Amino acid sequence: MSTSPLLEVQNLVKHFPVKKGVIPRTVGHVQAVDDVSFTLERGETLGLVGESGCGKSTVGRTLLHLLRPTSGSVKFEGQNISSMSRAELKQMRRNVQIIFQDPFESLNARHTIRKILSEPFVIHRIGTRQERNDYVVALLNRVGLDESAADRFPHEFSGGQRQRIGIARAIALKPKLIVCDEAVSALDVSIQSQVINLLLDLQQEMDLALIFIAHDLAVVKHVSDKIAVMYLGKIVETRRSADIYSSPKHPYTQALISAIPKPDPNLRTERIILAGDVPSPISPPSGCRFHTRCPYVRENCKTEIPVLESKFGGSVACLYAGSLQVAKSA
Repeated sequence: MSTSPLLEVQNLVKHFPVKKGVIPRTVGHVQAVDDVSFTLERGETLGLVGESGCGKSTVGRTLLHLLRPTSGSVKFEGQNISSMSRAELKQMRRNVQIIFQDPFESLNARHTIRKILSEPFVIHRIGTRQERNDYVVALLNRVGLDESAADRFPHEFSGGQRQRIGIARAIALKPKLIVCDEAVSALDVSIQSQVINLLLDLQQEMDLALIFIAHDLAVVKHVSDKIAVMYLGKIVETRRSADIYSSPKHPYTQALISAIPKPDPNLRTERIILAGDVPSPISPPSGCRFHTRCPYVRENCKTEIPVLESKFGGSVACLYAGSLQVAKSA
């Protein structure tokens, strides 16, 4: 049995060109993802969190080669997806699926649910017509929907039901990895818990690895084995879920954790308010990208780029991680 990680991301970079003029010319680049590295084991869940625009969804789409990386490598089961042939990429996508944020936009409004859920089997030439129909019914039952849903259209379902259909499509080919791109953020809180519990049941049943992209840290804590925190295209901290919530080391992580609502109204905790806005990814700050908002900033933070180093049982990219309480400016 292989001991290598299921997924290995090394120095991943994705820049988008910015074009201007009547005759369009490139005048800059949006540095959406800049030197991101992490690994994911079989059956493990990685939570990828950060503010909107930090690059987490771009990471998810690049993993599936829906976006081509500018540089770096993404290895699935030891094979670099960028060097795969078209046939190899098609085979790889049987094992790597995605659940999109908007359960309505991700489903073809002109197709019945039967056709939507049959499509993966048609593309990969699996089963006869009758067998595909049987697969569709089994998938619907597995995600808590009745067989009668097969001949209805996406607009006839609620948001939670549509997301269940999206999950059914994602598990149709029995993948090894599913990227959940804000999979519950568009749903009501009560429905969120149902969908999350469904995903966790499927993970245990199918030995799935999950990358759970979200901005709701309370949700991520519930589902993740380890968490990677992104800021302006870079990962600033990666540690086990319990550790990162009990003792965050990077100042950005500390601010995010402090913003989580507490269930007990009598429990008072100090909220860390970050000053200013997130800088533009077209022209990120020099040195540490977080230094323009960091309450602990020192002079060399403005020029020296912190490396994501192995420390505190994980990885942290901060020049002064571990001594922040004494570095806080007045």
